[in-house]
Amino acid sequence: MKFAVIGGTGLIGSQVVQNLNAAGHEAVPHSLSTGVDVLTGQGVDAALADADVVVNLTNSPTFDADSPAFFQTSMDNLLAAARRAGAGHFVILSIVGVDQVPELDYYRAKTLQEDLLKAGPIPYSIVRATQFMEFIDAVLSWTADGDTVRLPRTPIQPIAAADVAAAVADVAAGSPLSGTLDVAGPEVYPLDELGRITLAAKGDRRSVTTDDTAGMFAAAHGDVLTAGDGARIAPTRYADWLK
Repeated sequence: MKFAVIGGTGLIGSQVVQNLNAAGHEAVPHSLSTGVDVLTGQGVDAALADADVVVNLTNSPTFDADSPAFFQTSMDNLLAAARRAGAGHFVILSIVGVDQVPELDYYRAKTLQEDLLKAGPIPYSIVRATQFMEFIDAVLSWTADGDTVRLPRTPIQPIAAADVAAAVADVAAGSPLSGTLDVAGPEVYPLDELGRITLAAKGDRRSVTTDDTAGMFAAAHGDVLTAGDGARIAPTRYADWLK
């Protein structure tokens, strides 16, 4: 099959392209760097021409109140182009529990993206992933102050980007789900504990202070960011990934 992977040069997209091509498909990466602008529509029709499957892995450049406009415009452009191209499957990557944290602008924006896909003209699949292991350092930086990092006890189920990419490629190569698949790592940690494990593994002498009001993930209550029944559990453990 022929795949148009929009956002195909990024962390997940580049691995999705590699996995699909290794399986014998034709997967072509597209991004701003290849002349495809999902906001203006420039290059979109050419990128999707003759594609059997569209995989949209683009992301908003900001996590604030401007993010819904990005997903509205980009999805409008891509869905219209996919319909014109005759694509039979449209896949996006989203976030486990995304519709359970309305306090966050970015989570509302990703929920909007899901809703636009569900209401669109193309058979679809949504892959929802838990927090990437590759982004834990960034999470720590949000609430770092001198020698202290403040983190809430929010349960997190980190997953390696390679495992996310494998799941996206598998779903894209299959029949449309007309629904959602959750993918997650094999272990759940309170975020403050995960911070301590991460700093210790890196020889970082900063300490973690538990603060249930600190950072973006403080808005997530209970286990909403962890996978439930029916999820695909990836094999990579955080301790192994850290090595």
